[in-house]
Amino acid sequence: MQRLISDYIDSHLKTLSDLRGSEEDISSMATVCAEALQAGHKILICGNGGSAADAQHFAAELVGRFVADRPALAAIALTTDTSALTAIANDYGYDAVFSRQVAGLAQAGDVLLAISTSGNSMSVLNACEQAASMDCKVIGLTGRDGGALKAHCRALVIAASQDTAHIQEAHIVVIHLLCALIEEQLDWAALQ
Repeated sequence: MQRLISDYIDSHLKTLSDLRGSEEDISSMATVCAEALQAGHKILICGNGGSAADAQHFAAELVGRFVADRPALAAIALTTDTSALTAIANDYGYDAVFSRQVAGLAQAGDVLLAISTSGNSMSVLNACEQAASMDCKVIGLTGRDGGALKAHCRALVIAASQDTAHIQEAHIVVIHLLCALIEEQLDWAALQ
């Protein structure tokens, strides 16, 4: 049992350590978000399973607060409206659950944060295509080799692990970094 714990922690630390090469991408993602928010746009976030929870976590940190006591920021997790999710899945198929919401909620200049541990989730990829067609900026978090998501994002962080749990653990670190960087970059006086 002790060996399992040690091996898991070591693997987790290696995945996090591998993020050290992603500083420029993380910074770029934060800047894209901060510039959009500063200009009065919003951030839409999507993902499935654990990535859906990450989408909600990021939206909650922006609308609520991360560290600073500051004005609320416009962020929507496309994973939370069960009526929309189930109606869209029933009427159009699951692959449309996020793209249909993007079509209805997004405006040019908004940002879509697409989260997929494999980089190959069709519901997420379809959301990226819809967002791009509406002149939204698309950024992403993924794992493994990046998958098809690489082709859709202006900035992308890849947690280079084959283990979904470690990819998700790295994603939450990046999400917290994004929150801190966004809070640091915004001109709060101009937002009030």
